[in-house]
Order: sequence, then structure tokens, then C-alpha cells
Amino acid sequence: MAQAFTRAEVLVLKLLGLGVLVLVAAALGVARWSMAPQIEMQEPVAQPIPFSHKHHVSDDGIDCRYCHASVETSAFAGMPATGVCLTCHSVLFRDAPMLAPLHASNRDNRPLAWTRVHDLPDFVYFDHSIHVAKGVACQECHGRVDQMPLTRRVAPLDMQWCLACHRDPARHLHAPTDIFAMRERPPLAADEMALLQKMYHLQDTRRLTDCSTCHR
Repeated sequence: MAQAFTRAEVLVLKLLGLGVLVLVAAALGVARWSMAPQIEMQEPVAQPIPFSHKHHVSDDGIDCRYCHASVETSAFAGMPATGVCLTCHSVLFRDAPMLAPLHASNRDNRPLAWTRVHDLPDFVYFDHSIHVAKGVACQECHGRVDQMPLTRRVAPLDMQWCLACHRDPARHLHAPTDIFAMRERPPLAADEMALLQKMYHLQDTRRLTDCSTCHR
């Protein structure tokens, strides 16, 4: 019986199949790389100005919302405009060399190009305001920034990390007065968690773990 393909045609088909496998593997590799946070955990990130949360929050007592003004009302926490920084630094440490980019930003009317430390893939929807409204304190995701001379990422920010919280949110809740407070909190008792969960009217874990909650 005659063969359907010649030896040359079989070779071509094998090469085509191998090419497809290589392309698929490459596509998966690129997708995996694009989904992974590009900032290493626990590594301080270089910025145009070496901004210290430790100095501004712990030493000077500045509230998170002074700089991140939209954190309670918007999906994006917001970055301070140059004018916000100059509220103090038009006088304080005005001639410090490290603040030269700040004054250049004001002179040229060009925002500072900060590097994001906590960055999520574009296909993930995250809303700061709803987390704050439901009692999730800043330090639950960002760690004790009041102790960081340079900001670093302390959480993996991957899907399993987020789901772990959404499956058992009660233990991550804080009283309204403690959401922006940077201090250690002892573990909550079961009755305290139940009270906070009732106060914030949390949805059931099925809704919290639906794909459409974070992927829209």
C-alpha cells in the first residue's frame, strides 16, 4: 500500500509540529513572565528621590491619606503631586541635593516618575477604596511601611495570596480607627472576627472568590 506522505513530507510535518511546540512554549514563558511581579520581594526599589516612609510616617506622624489622598474613594490610592511635597519642602531641607528632582519637577511642571513597588498585571482589577471600606488595613498588603527607610514589597501579590485572604477575610479586618494606624495588633478572637465581619457586611466567600470579582 502506498504511503500517504513521502519521507520529505513527513519530515516537513515533524518540523512544523516542532515549531508549533516551540512557539507554544515561548508564549507560555512570556505569559508567565508578564504575570509575575517585576519587583523582587524585600528588595528596596530605586526611586528618583529616596523617599523614607519611616521618616515621614514614624518620625513625623504623617497620615497615609495626606499623600495617598484618593485611597478611600478610588481604585487607585493616588500619588502626591509635587505641590503636596512642597507644602513642607519649599522650606524644610529646601537645598538638600536629594530633593533637586522635586524642585526640577515643580520648575518644569512635570510629575516625578516614581517606580511602582506594588504592581499587578493589567488583567487584575484591584480597588483600594472597597478594601479600606471593608476594614482591610494598609499594613495587611503593604506591611509596616512606617519602618521602611526605602519602600519594599513584603507580599507576593500573586493569585493564591489574594485568594487566601478572600477565603478567610475576617482575620485580616481592623476596626475603622485602626485601618491607617501603623502598629502591631494581637490576633483576633473568634467573637471579635465575627463582630467585624458583621460590621462590614462582608459578602460570602463564594462571591469573594468568583473569577469576575478580580478579573473583569
